[in-house]
Amino acid sequence: MASIESDDIKQLYRGWVSAMSDNPDMGLEDLRELFDHWGDITAEPGGVDYIEQPIGDFNAMWAIPKNCDQTQVALCTHGGGYVTGSMFTHRKVFAHIAKAVRCRALIVDYKRAPEHTHPSQVEDCLVSYKYLLNEGCSSDKIFFTGDSAGGALAVSIMLKARDEGLPLPACSAPMSPWFDPEGKGSTVESNAAKDALVQKEVLLNMAETFLGGCPSDDPYANLLKADLTGLPPIYIQVGADETLLDDSIRFEALAKRQGVEIILDIFDDMQHCFHLLAGRAVEADNAIDKIAKWVKHYLAN
Repeated sequence: MASIESDDIKQLYRGWVSAMSDNPDMGLEDLRELFDHWGDITAEPGGVDYIEQPIGDFNAMWAIPKNCDQTQVALCTHGGGYVTGSMFTHRKVFAHIAKAVRCRALIVDYKRAPEHTHPSQVEDCLVSYKYLLNEGCSSDKIFFTGDSAGGALAVSIMLKARDEGLPLPACSAPMSPWFDPEGKGSTVESNAAKDALVQKEVLLNMAETFLGGCPSDDPYANLLKADLTGLPPIYIQVGADETLLDDSIRFEALAKRQGVEIILDIFDDMQHCFHLLAGRAVEADNAIDKIAKWVKHYLAN
């Protein structure tokens, strides 16, 4: 049975859905302001320094826990359908992950759609990875993680790095990833009554916005169409009540067929991006602890 505290994310999402229903013509800035409250449900981790870091023509933020191993780095990509969310909304949850791993985290504030459509987000994140490599970070001491659209980026950056001949990170840990912009997963329908936020119409509207005319089967946007051969180990966490659950199930099957080491961990009764309850709900804290233990197995010392 889910904890009482885990209900906070349902209440947040229901408030968003109600606000959008009451204002069907809500503008982009109002929508982003709504999602700016995503981090309100995340507890401050404490003992973490935050430093904003410009990279190219966008920004990033370092989250540096006290007494961490500064040679090990999490490259973090936030969710929000490539349209909303920011390094500020996700600062705390990624800091919780960094504290659990005892590493630094670089949170990428990639440029968002519709002002910048696909593949801008993938390119910004790859620039961030190159920045780490150029700063002397060893690829085997870097891992990728992100939630929702950021969970897809945590894989697509690896694809892009592989295709450009860059050294690959140690591993990747996507959370509640959005792999399929076409919304063809069976749970889009079967979990519709359980998922408090992600419904098919919203999903397809977000996809149209971020694709900007790019084909929906582009492998850097639709990870279910990608050649995953040669990618590092992947550990996916997803909530059982998510409409996007089947994205992860189908991706796991694809990865296994292509020889990628992968684990899929499904959390009972959990909502989309439940990790943002870090420090408040035991389910989020347990999930982050599992990510940390798994990641530490692959990161070079």
